[in-house]
Amino acid sequence: MSYQKNDVLTVKIEDMGHDGEGIGKCEGYTLFVKDTVIGDLAEVKVIKAKKNYGYARLMRLIEPSAHRVEPVCPVARPCGGCQLQMLDYAEQLRFKEKKIAGNLQRIGGMTEIPMEPIVGMENPFRYRNKAQFPIGQDRNGKLITGFYAGRTHQIMENRNCYLGVEQNEEILNRILAWMEENGVPAYNEETGKGLVRHVLIRFGFMTKEIMVCLVVNGKKLPAEEKLIKSLTELEDMTSITLSANRERTNVIMGKEIRCLWGQGYITDYIGTVKYRISPLSFYQVNPAQTEKLYGLALEYAGLTGNETVWDLYCGIGTISLFLAQKAKKVYGVEIVPEAIADAKNNAKINEIENAEFFVGKSEEILPAYYEQYAKDHPGEHAHADVIVVDPPRKGCEENLLHTMASMQPDRIVYVSCDSATLARDVKVLGELGYEVKKVRGVDQFPMTCHVETVVLLSQLKQKPDDYINVTIELDDVDITSAETKATYDEIKKYVSEHNAGMKVSNLYISQVKRKCGIEVGKNYNLPKNEDSRQPQCPEDKERAIVEALEHFKMIQQK
Repeated sequence: MSYQKNDVLTVKIEDMGHDGEGIGKCEGYTLFVKDTVIGDLAEVKVIKAKKNYGYARLMRLIEPSAHRVEPVCPVARPCGGCQLQMLDYAEQLRFKEKKIAGNLQRIGGMTEIPMEPIVGMENPFRYRNKAQFPIGQDRNGKLITGFYAGRTHQIMENRNCYLGVEQNEEILNRILAWMEENGVPAYNEETGKGLVRHVLIRFGFMTKEIMVCLVVNGKKLPAEEKLIKSLTELEDMTSITLSANRERTNVIMGKEIRCLWGQGYITDYIGTVKYRISPLSFYQVNPAQTEKLYGLALEYAGLTGNETVWDLYCGIGTISLFLAQKAKKVYGVEIVPEAIADAKNNAKINEIENAEFFVGKSEEILPAYYEQYAKDHPGEHAHADVIVVDPPRKGCEENLLHTMASMQPDRIVYVSCDSATLARDVKVLGELGYEVKKVRGVDQFPMTCHVETVVLLSQLKQKPDDYINVTIELDDVDITSAETKATYDEIKKYVSEHNAGMKVSNLYISQVKRKCGIEVGKNYNLPKNEDSRQPQCPEDKERAIVEALEHFKMIQQK
């Protein structure tokens, strides 16, 4: 059965999609319906129809779900920032756990998932320590601020977001009053004219320090002193800065930051670690859950004080400094120079001396380090005891995953803000010899569809082959040899010692073992699909590995 645009249907919502939209079926035809939740019986209107599925708009609720609640925010539905505010919080957590598990099964190919209970919040409102408000005008020319409605650049007026701190509203009131009184124009995206584009507000939950940064289409403000006077009347105001952004772009912040009053940063704590936060710093927006998230990453890292740890995509060193309290040495990598400057300052103000930071792309820095180490230390390879990775939404580049596996860490702790790319990367790491030991969601963003996930992976240990019945001719067996198996490390060492320091990866060894008919474990180093571009072992390395397998009598010498 198929339907057409403008058809009005009755549908029972049975599931929810990754963006929080309800999913229901009419005679086998799947419909995605925004603003509905699991259990709703709704009258909907088809707005876009495909052959086997379509999109529909909620017209009215015939029978609301038992999990449906009244949103706290009056503009929750048109705003689109809180996709799940109409869903009971306990059900939100169940939805997010199911989302993580579903991606690990569907994309990651996992059948058994060692899920631990998701970490929720006692109070899932007023948790954000950062907010960015666009400034514009309504149809009557009135200055407004709020948030962009879903999938648009139309500002939904709202100065009191229930996810942000209460101080935001008064700050916005004062800025808009200053603009009106002094004729300061809002920026117009269509014309590229006007001055004030956005207002960035940061708040230190532990220190109560407040930062206000105006993003402007210029380099200075008219009546600057009047704005400063108004804002500094607020208790705990700490930093007022200006960000110049004259580009015709959707990027909010400019590269140039000028301090107008106070200092150019605020400070805050996660646990006992103090952090300095500048306007351009990446810093987790939910400090209460961040402490739980990083505590979980630290727990999964299993540090005893003797480990060398790499923290990739380290930002301002938030996780790095947590880890450094329990590790021997931590190396952090981040592409943003300002963030690394903050990380070094954060290490200094916390008197942490065992953390070192590098500016650059993680997918370039770590492989370059690995290659240089091999050149400087013939016959050896760079090693890490633990690698922690917290990439952006797009996940990790495959070459980085290969380098991580080549460094043979005992544990990899993967912190993810997107469980779909997490699942993809976990599958690659599985092919490179790492298995998932623990998975746990952390609800960093209540009322939204987003969820953080922490995964612990450890090196897959070689398992003995399954027992089979065989007939053995004793004349063909060298019964004086007790060596019938060799570990991957032993094979690598043999190859290096007998081939001028040649390096071979777990992936290459497993490929050669398979060619020789040696079982390497279920799903271990299997290509992702028939068209996979998985690197294949070069001929010279294959010969060296075969020699090692012959040496350890894992295959018969020719």
